[in-house]
Amino acid sequence: MTANQLTKHRRHLALAATVASSALVMTACGSAPEPASEASATPDPTPSATSASPTPRVALSYDGGITVVDGTTLELEGDLPIDGFTRLNPAGDGRHALVTVPEGFRVLDLGTWTDSSGSQQAEPKLTDLMFEAGTAGHVVQHGDKTVLYADGTSDTTIFTTDDLLDAGDSLPATDVITGDEAHHGVSIVLEDGTFLTTVGNSESRSGIKVLDANGNETARSDECPSIHGEGTAMNEVVAFGCSDGALVYDKGEITKIISPDEYGRIGNAYVSENSPIIAGDYNSDPDAEGYLLSELALIDTGTKTMQVIDLPEGVEYTFRDVARGPDDEILIIATDGALHTLDPETGEVTNSIPVIEAWEGPIEWQDPHPAIEVIGETAYITDPAAKKLYAVDITTGDITSSGELPGVPNEIAAVEG
Repeated sequence: MTANQLTKHRRHLALAATVASSALVMTACGSAPEPASEASATPDPTPSATSASPTPRVALSYDGGITVVDGTTLELEGDLPIDGFTRLNPAGDGRHALVTVPEGFRVLDLGTWTDSSGSQQAEPKLTDLMFEAGTAGHVVQHGDKTVLYADGTSDTTIFTTDDLLDAGDSLPATDVITGDEAHHGVSIVLEDGTFLTTVGNSESRSGIKVLDANGNETARSDECPSIHGEGTAMNEVVAFGCSDGALVYDKGEITKIISPDEYGRIGNAYVSENSPIIAGDYNSDPDAEGYLLSELALIDTGTKTMQVIDLPEGVEYTFRDVARGPDDEILIIATDGALHTLDPETGEVTNSIPVIEAWEGPIEWQDPHPAIEVIGETAYITDPAAKKLYAVDITTGDITSSGELPGVPNEIAAVEG
């Protein structure tokens, strides 16, 4: 899984969200309602409300549905039924998320956007729009492009991010780059059109290849066993995690950074596009049981070096529990229930804020356990044990709101509106 810092984009007036039937509203910390029925597919261009400034919203998956709440009050805006385990990925346009379903990436309209008239709100809708993909995998948003990877074919689908706002009742135009061999992978497009994609097959994954804007291969590396995830740091330097370190692409050159341990796996990258430092979840024990980690890798993409830090006693996390803050700080919602702030240069814990009760790691990675998502200066933190969501002001450390949810929250995606 890849962590990408959300960036602000220009907003257009899109054909607005279709209205979900039987919409339900709850106040923060109120009682949980019954799920609403799924909306029709007919677009309704009329917003239900407006506000002076952008209004964020948060989507949370649970067994049987997706909940959408107001990003400030955490009041319920919609409860949309969907079957099975689903993953949520911000599309990058400030309004939509992409939901992984068996057929591909389904478009979720969170019903909040900003145009020349101000911030607009409508009821959220799980639309019928679908980017088809065989075994939908990672979603990466960078620059003005959103990139969808299909594990079942290794094909990559690319669209201009803001075109999704203008698409209305049809999908935006896409480019598809055909893959070589199916594997669990990821792709990214840089601002000059450079295309990076992972290399592997159904048995193993080994590295990346790089194509220029004309489709010509310009670089390749097979020095990244079990390659997984990606992150783009300052100056468009891209890092991929390996089971023995990281692979870094910087202006045409690929550098392998070796872990300090014989086995030192990095699986996900947590980035800020304003910082040269990439944080990576780090595991130095190939025989470890479960998914909790107590070490963190700090990759300096400028010097092409890595340091691994040990977190304080009792501070453990999974891939869902790390994010970057508005000042490039590293944020971890740990097993002690506190939100810890780390200096990305040193790894030093600079602040700890109690938010939820202490928790244990999941048996399977898909199992509900706390997760964090950041929009601006707000960190949204899920508490599956209590079926609640918290909003924390990162700058002050205050819990600004909390809300009960109709189901046990699993994955989370937020949009700035």
